[in-house]
Amino acid sequence: MTATSFIPIDSILEKKSRPVRPTPGQAHAHDIREELFELEAKGEIIVHRVPEPYVEVETKFGRKKKIPIEHTWHHKSCGQCGHIPGYTASIFWLHRQFGLDYTDPIDQTSCTGWNYYASGTSNAVAQMAVMSRNFAAAYEEGYYPLIHCGTSFGHYKEVREQLVHHKELRDQTRRVLEKLGKPLVIPEEIVHYSEWIHVMRHRIAERQVVDMSHIKACVHPACHYHKIVVEDAIYDKEIYGGQRTATVTGLLQALGIEVADYSTWFDCCGFGFRHVLVQRDFTRSFAVMRKIEVMIDEVQPDVTVTHDTGCVTTLDKSQFAAKAHERRVGVPVLSDAQIAALAMGAHPFRVVQLHWHSTDWRPLMEKLGIDWEYYWNEFQEDLEAIRRGEAIMTWEKADGVAIQPN
Repeated sequence: MTATSFIPIDSILEKKSRPVRPTPGQAHAHDIREELFELEAKGEIIVHRVPEPYVEVETKFGRKKKIPIEHTWHHKSCGQCGHIPGYTASIFWLHRQFGLDYTDPIDQTSCTGWNYYASGTSNAVAQMAVMSRNFAAAYEEGYYPLIHCGTSFGHYKEVREQLVHHKELRDQTRRVLEKLGKPLVIPEEIVHYSEWIHVMRHRIAERQVVDMSHIKACVHPACHYHKIVVEDAIYDKEIYGGQRTATVTGLLQALGIEVADYSTWFDCCGFGFRHVLVQRDFTRSFAVMRKIEVMIDEVQPDVTVTHDTGCVTTLDKSQFAAKAHERRVGVPVLSDAQIAALAMGAHPFRVVQLHWHSTDWRPLMEKLGIDWEYYWNEFQEDLEAIRRGEAIMTWEKADGVAIQPN
């Protein structure tokens, strides 16, 4: 399949130059925060307010959304921690570089998204109880939830809608939480980490030490971010004329990276949740033929950047199978957090952990002028010290700027 099978790229470039004026009245659903505060006034729930300082951003239909800068409770991603640990480490490293108050909770559970999307064996109350238990834990600790995973972000938004609109489900969920000694807490906003990076992008650019102006990137917007409860995603008239979500692209532009468009930007990465389990060959084929090869044919990017666990995993790790079949692959895939951390000089292996990625990242490092072999040798010394029982990897060792300005 060739690129000519898809929407002509010229028509996409022409259309995105026409700004869209967001109109709240066009939203598919009204602002759910109104009902949250009504339910709180009735004593049914506790609304966890976004703490100051926060930044207000515009969503697809013009509603203002509050994004907290600090005092955040980090709802980690099971897939990030298991497959791409440098993704999570980069998010924390960025917070530490700016001296922001945050907490890495030890009492967080999975969002149960794997159960919800992949098996369908759970039930609505179980989903709501898991979500609310996590949010209650954040509320009791005095920190605001920041969701690392796009799936958790989309899943929680759907669950929150159901919880608000159905009293019977609220009552059943409350009974479960009472057995746990937890209150029924719903956040004022469901906030994704990439939204935090978006509002921090100019501060990140101010601390940039690696020149990325000669790099070309493609952006894959995560389905679970902008296709689920579409009213809640960030849009900006200065980015794609307000026709696509502004997250990721806004960061890359702030870092001076050329963002190259391609015709299948709207397509799923191929993960799809259920078929990544039961039809993995389809997932790999879709990721390569509908995404990676189209990017290569149309723009030849140096890197693909996205903002969800499943997207990074699928687009990166699907390429090894395609390489065995002599398909056109070889585009490294990173998260926006990892790109931001690299730009600010994070250690490529202690923090960004490029060695967990399957697709060859070395050409990208060389084009960025980063002597990856030097940092790899440093990292190997770390590992040898750990094996000898002489050291452990600490945040203090990973903190600070490792890469010198180029």
